[in-house]
Amino acid sequence: MIEMLAGLVVGFVVLAVGLLFLVALPLILVGAVLRLALAVLLLPFKLVGLVFGLVFGALGLVLKAGFGLVALLVGLLVFLGVVLLVPLLPLLLIGLVFLAMVKLAGAVVTAAA
Repeated sequence: MIEMLAGLVVGFVVLAVGLLFLVALPLILVGAVLRLALAVLLLPFKLVGLVFGLVFGALGLVLKAGFGLVALLVGLLVFLGVVLLVPLLPLLLIGLVFLAMVKLAGAVVTAAA
């Protein structure tokens, strides 16, 4: 009795696996064919995207280097300006004091007249 029941269970399992392969195998094949067709259909767009990525990546690299160089040059000019103008600050202050004295002297002369 148990042997007959085991034989039925094994037969049922074989039948279930057979039906599963009968249904699943065509679905797997259809899915693979659809994926392949979609990949072939989208291949030109992927190639265009790759070309655009390369072109804009190179352009971005060139612009990044260019702006970095400009920033370096501006920083160097500012540094040189500060280094050259800081020693001239005492002369600038003397000139401002002289200008203030001239203006005050002019105001005093105008008020006296």
